[in-house]
Amino acid sequence: MLEPCHLLLVRHGQTAWNVDGRMQGHLDIPLDAVGRAQALAVAQALADEPVAAVVSSDLLRARHTADAIAATHGLPVLNEPLLRERHFGVYQGLLWEEVQARWPQDAQRWSHRDPDFAPEGGESLTQFSQRCVEAVTRHAQAWPGRTLVLATHGGVLDCLYRAATGQSLQAPRSWMLGNTAVNRLLWNGEGLSLVGWNDTRHLETAGAALDDKQQA
Repeated sequence: MLEPCHLLLVRHGQTAWNVDGRMQGHLDIPLDAVGRAQALAVAQALADEPVAAVVSSDLLRARHTADAIAATHGLPVLNEPLLRERHFGVYQGLLWEEVQARWPQDAQRWSHRDPDFAPEGGESLTQFSQRCVEAVTRHAQAWPGRTLVLATHGGVLDCLYRAATGQSLQAPRSWMLGNTAVNRLLWNGEGLSLVGWNDTRHLETAGAALDDKQQA
């Protein structure tokens, strides 16, 4: 039996589109000033963890967050495109209000978390969850008994939380998905289990650092 793999899941730092409420999906939006400070703060928060590898979505917002974490451990970043956010198809780049105005019936299916609904050119929840869980399982199997950092996106984290806790894809979300929050899962050789979720204590440091820069 394989030893458990400890997974430290980190959502990317803040982007300007996060602030605006735009749907990013696969569009490659960089971190803003707050996001860069958050990335440095979470890197320091994880500096004493026994990290064996850092794996990241290949989108800039996740990759730049992963770069900060990897630098504190002297590790390279392993790119994993399957850890990208859900592909939102024609919704990408739009505000939710714009989606509702253009496609009101589709927006209703989206809001009700229809697992088989996919916007034109995008992924369904079922497709998205399957690729996220399979990608994380593959990496966990490759590092038994070790600790991995996975830098990824809110939607990916949502799917992994559901997989670890037995929540259905249609269940309303009651858990937080904060930018650069530290989320802990365990892969025991058979599946995922929840250890800790949405630890954002390090963001107090990020806020103080950003305030200092803005006053300088």
